[in-house]
Amino acid sequence: MTGLRDTLEGNQIAIYFAAIGAAALIALTLPGTTALEVGINPALALMLFVTFLQVPLPELGRAFTRVRFLAALLVTNFVVLPILVAGLIQFLPANPMLRLGVLMVLLTPCIDYVVTFAHLGRADAKVLLASTPALLIAQMLLLPIYLNVFLGEDAARFVQVGPFVHAFVWLIAVPLGLAAAVQIWAGRRPAGQRVITGLGLLPVPATALVLFVVIASVLPQLGPALDDALRVVPVYVAFAVAAPLMGWAVGRAFRLDAPTVRTLAFSAATRNSLVVLPLAFAVPGAVPLLPAVIVTQTLVELVSELVYVRVMPRLGRTSALPVPAV
Repeated sequence: MTGLRDTLEGNQIAIYFAAIGAAALIALTLPGTTALEVGINPALALMLFVTFLQVPLPELGRAFTRVRFLAALLVTNFVVLPILVAGLIQFLPANPMLRLGVLMVLLTPCIDYVVTFAHLGRADAKVLLASTPALLIAQMLLLPIYLNVFLGEDAARFVQVGPFVHAFVWLIAVPLGLAAAVQIWAGRRPAGQRVITGLGLLPVPATALVLFVVIASVLPQLGPALDDALRVVPVYVAFAVAAPLMGWAVGRAFRLDAPTVRTLAFSAATRNSLVVLPLAFAVPGAVPLLPAVIVTQTLVELVSELVYVRVMPRLGRTSALPVPAV
């Protein structure tokens, strides 16, 4: 099974684009694919469950002992990048719904396929994987605060507590609790270990499933929002260029080793578009603009990852300070 898992991870970009292509073809040729929207949350819960399952419980505890790395990760994603985003949204039209979509996606760091991309880019994927619960909890707590800061009075019309509580329970607490229960079972019974081994094949297929469901359900609704979606592309491209460089700079400031600098760069560059999409659907009047803006970022990001996995190893090797991470 290890060989199959390596094959899936090594070809994940092609698998993701195949899922997107198949979803687009089906959405454009068959009616009624918008009904797949009800499957987004279950697919996300599955994806996050198998992602959390890859984090051994002892590693999760040790992630919080790597104080320097965790501090650098939080500073990068929740201090430095919000400053970048505050500057970038000034180049957008003064449409609060449009800006809301950009803020929702750019202020939330990825916690799923970024781990495999980081591995392909010779970063310390294990420490990033162990930090995913902390990242997800932090962004769910801080996103409403940032939206109020950036949108002011408009935020009150869009941001509601209910969807965030719902997302926390079903996308964080439940998948994390189930993953912990399965790991405890695996530590006591051979059958549990076999289940974990089998589920270890699912992170890439589960992410591909999420992409398929999202694209197939959202694409038929994008027509009226296409112009607005195209307006945000330059902002996303600018973010894709600047964010990893800012992550690299924070890594240098915290005197992390080369693989960990790459880890920060990948985390900074990769956003949580799939997980915030259900929050977007909960916003009154969100469809079709908000999903269009968020899905557009996903497409720009996946193309950017093709560059990152080739450039990041050289960036980290030549730029990081030779001091061990702690």
